[in-house]
Amino acid sequence: MNKVPKKQEAKWVKPVLISIALLYLGLLLLVPAINVFYQAFKYGVGPFFSNLTEPSFLNAVWLTILIAAIVVPINAVFGLCTAWAIARNKNFPGRTLLLSIIDLPFAISPVVAGLMIVLLYGRSGWFNPLLQTADIKIIFALPGMVIATAFVTLPFVAREVIPVLEEVGLDQEEAARTLGAKDWQIFWRVTLPSIRWGLLYGLILTNARAMGEFGAVAVVSGNIIGKTQTLPLFVEEAYKQYQTQAAFSAAVLLAFLAVVTLVLKEILERKTRIKDVQE
Repeated sequence: MNKVPKKQEAKWVKPVLISIALLYLGLLLLVPAINVFYQAFKYGVGPFFSNLTEPSFLNAVWLTILIAAIVVPINAVFGLCTAWAIARNKNFPGRTLLLSIIDLPFAISPVVAGLMIVLLYGRSGWFNPLLQTADIKIIFALPGMVIATAFVTLPFVAREVIPVLEEVGLDQEEAARTLGAKDWQIFWRVTLPSIRWGLLYGLILTNARAMGEFGAVAVVSGNIIGKTQTLPLFVEEAYKQYQTQAAFSAAVLLAFLAVVTLVLKEILERKTRIKDVQE
């Protein structure tokens, strides 16, 4: 029985695999994306921009930006502190446990995360008596949405900065310390410039997830129009109310944000690769 030569076999295997991959991506990503843009602009550009000026839509956009503006700095500080503690103390007890806790939002469903927050801060939650005494409302309000978004975006900065810190090492920091630099000077002038691309990458991913989060925010917000409705929740509610044009218009805006995120991500990756080659 004659065997098929390896070179001949490779000629048809590679195109077939590429075709399968392209077909899968086309059906999964390209066709739905084209449909979103088609539905949004089906009746022209005028109705599209008209939907983007509706008060409920503008409120959803503002609330989405506000939550991202609160969550991104919080997780940036947390991520930097955590990354420094893990990268600079490789043998401290509980290091593996801390890494597992950081990765917890990747493993838990956002809906389950939202339910956890409700069980803690809701009417029958553990902290409800204290919250009632202080007249603080968490669930169905902005604080609950911020907590839910902060939870699901928690790992990104830390996970991007940890490997960069480990790669940079301690040599530059120790050299600066021997020259008399203080800890804050070492951080701002030595450590931060060394990890800036990893940090920016983590911030971009955090911001993208914060603006696009649906599950956890849907559970804790109550999806109150004009009050606790973010942009992803607006898309779902508009579609349910048969306002398909408004829903697809908002979806186009979210898609645009996703494209901007991908472009920034690619720019940072190229800068990182250039830096690695130069070093």
